[in-house]
Amino acid sequence: MNGKTLMEVGDDGVAVITINNPPLNLLSVNVLLSLKRSVEEAVQRDDVKAIVLIGSEGYFSAGFDVTAFGVSQGKKKRKDLGFMSLEFVTDTLEAASKPLVAAVEGLALGGGLEIALACHARISTSAAKLGLPELQYGILPGLGGTQRLPRLVGLSKALDMILMSKRIDGEEALTAGLVDAVAPADRLLGTARQWALDILESRRPQMISLYRTDKLVPLAKARIILKSARDQIQKLSPSLTHLSVCIDVIEHGIVCGPRDGLWKEAEALYELRQSNTCRSLVHIFFAQRETSKLPGVTNIGLSPRNIGNIAVIGGGLIGSGIATVLVLNNFRVVLKEETEASLQNGIGRVKANLESHVNKGKTTREQFKKTFSLIKGVLSYEGFKDMDLVIEAMPGIPSSKERIFADLEKHCSHDCIFASSSSVNLNLIVQTRLHNRIVGFHLFSPLPVFSLLESVRTEKTSSQAIVNLLNFGRKIRKTPVVFRNFSGSVVNRMLVPYFQAAFLLAEHGADVYQIDSAIASFGMQLGPFRMIDLIGFQTAIGTITKFVENFPDRSYKSLLIPVMLKDNYEGESTGKGFYLYDDKGRNQPNPLILKCIKEARNLSGVNINLEVKRLADEEILEMILFPIVNEACHIISEGIADKASDLDVASVMGMGFPAYRGGVIFWSDIIGSKHICSRLDDWSRKYGNFYRPSAYLMEQASKQGSLGAGNQQMSKSRSQL
Repeated sequence: MNGKTLMEVGDDGVAVITINNPPLNLLSVNVLLSLKRSVEEAVQRDDVKAIVLIGSEGYFSAGFDVTAFGVSQGKKKRKDLGFMSLEFVTDTLEAASKPLVAAVEGLALGGGLEIALACHARISTSAAKLGLPELQYGILPGLGGTQRLPRLVGLSKALDMILMSKRIDGEEALTAGLVDAVAPADRLLGTARQWALDILESRRPQMISLYRTDKLVPLAKARIILKSARDQIQKLSPSLTHLSVCIDVIEHGIVCGPRDGLWKEAEALYELRQSNTCRSLVHIFFAQRETSKLPGVTNIGLSPRNIGNIAVIGGGLIGSGIATVLVLNNFRVVLKEETEASLQNGIGRVKANLESHVNKGKTTREQFKKTFSLIKGVLSYEGFKDMDLVIEAMPGIPSSKERIFADLEKHCSHDCIFASSSSVNLNLIVQTRLHNRIVGFHLFSPLPVFSLLESVRTEKTSSQAIVNLLNFGRKIRKTPVVFRNFSGSVVNRMLVPYFQAAFLLAEHGADVYQIDSAIASFGMQLGPFRMIDLIGFQTAIGTITKFVENFPDRSYKSLLIPVMLKDNYEGESTGKGFYLYDDKGRNQPNPLILKCIKEARNLSGVNINLEVKRLADEEILEMILFPIVNEACHIISEGIADKASDLDVASVMGMGFPAYRGGVIFWSDIIGSKHICSRLDDWSRKYGNFYRPSAYLMEQASKQGSLGAGNQQMSKSRSQL
């Protein structure tokens, strides 16, 4: 029966207890209770000499079901946490009077690994993956991991594994001392059985992980290591307080003893499970998985077709960037251009992108040669009949793209998918016989930082094409999110108000670097000015211009970027933008930036506002981020997103919104629609229509509703059609 443990006693007197909750043998209270009963029975039975714990179907256990995280629990749960960690894991498993050995295959993550840590020995396959990823969900290891792991692998290694949510394989685990032996999968169980009997006969020691001290360093040195870890966290992730809590719990166990540390761990876990950080990270975890669920598309039994042969049309910044992503993921790519010069420029850009990976130590020179060999340049459509996917990445107006797709229709097979990275509405370039195979295809710079693939479907795009593209997105290690057709991209529509709000504040007197600093403290990967430098001024002005053309009534028309372009500012690529950059990419404030802002201010007729000049970081944060929320509301009201959570994923993975805040909609619901609407309404009276709240936001604010609620209702209505 699933969700329980099974026990079988062999002729050798070894009881094999199997965690049986396939496919990943996730833990739950019921599974643990069943495991407790099985272990207690094995200990009491006279015909059992030793015990081996294993998982079914090639997986030990991938840990607790994430649905158990981020849910408010009553006071009774304090005792439950203590029960699971102390009364069960410590006083039942680890204190078992008969040898207990874990046989680890596949995944041993989170609570699964913590159960293995409490066994008297661990035997693993070399390919097994072991780790404690709980910090990814805003909590900490809660079944003794903070106490046992440092005692098995040492403090430094344990901190590295826990704080980085790092998985290691069986070979590394053996070297670190996490497992006692490595065995092939077909001999894993037999090796574990023999190991358990060897412990029984005193041929091997029966190790109690919780009380080992041989890997612990002296307290003074431990405190130095812990301080270094805290300093790193403060520097890189000052807002993630659960990381510091985890270090505190580890230190408490070292100073006060491991059993006291277990109680501290249980208390900390209880508190962290109630936090907004935990709720936000769990929300994003599930939101990512929901992006691939489209009613009427992914639930009708279609299997994705393999995409192997790919062509990219256009070797400019966008096309060469897409081609780079593809070859880095071992796809062969044909890059087409219209002239030999533009083709060589495109191939050169791909080569430069790959060279940067070598220079940054991300790949070797040998790997570079192999990867670069995957791209081929062409000037004609010869061979396009074999393409599974063609991605158009050419600049130009709809009529020029219409010509490209007309040519593609002649030269490609009837199964080929046609994707456009253009911001042009797909209905303006689609051909009659192509309408069911055309999709939008948007990746975001910097490509190594942002892991979103934003896809766009028209009303006529076939379900098969969408299913194929979803599968392909995962193969290039991007999270695919599908939106409905419109002009532009969802991420850019949310980014432009982010930039425009920053321009407005700067021109009215706020400090550029205070703005970026406030946004960085909130957790955005890049402040607006630092992001513009990184993506490049030409790209930024193109994106902003398209938004202004489409939505002139709610745009702040700044002249700051045009002024800076006139003075030959381009951003990080040329070493000069809102910041100055050295040859290693390090930045510092640009002392001439005030001159540019003053010129833009004069051209726009804007006066310095002393109120803006004195804004606190919290006020800057709201004035920069609330316009993003407002634009997201416009997107929801237009029916572009099937689920509000898709906007959360897009904001996190396509524009750097902090995952631990749950994405733009989830975060705004924590803030409250009424507060956001009120602030925007106030600013609109002071600074114009740019801040005017959308009708949808005002409607939700009037009833203090969730911003995702109306969207969920619209999605439900669509799914019923």
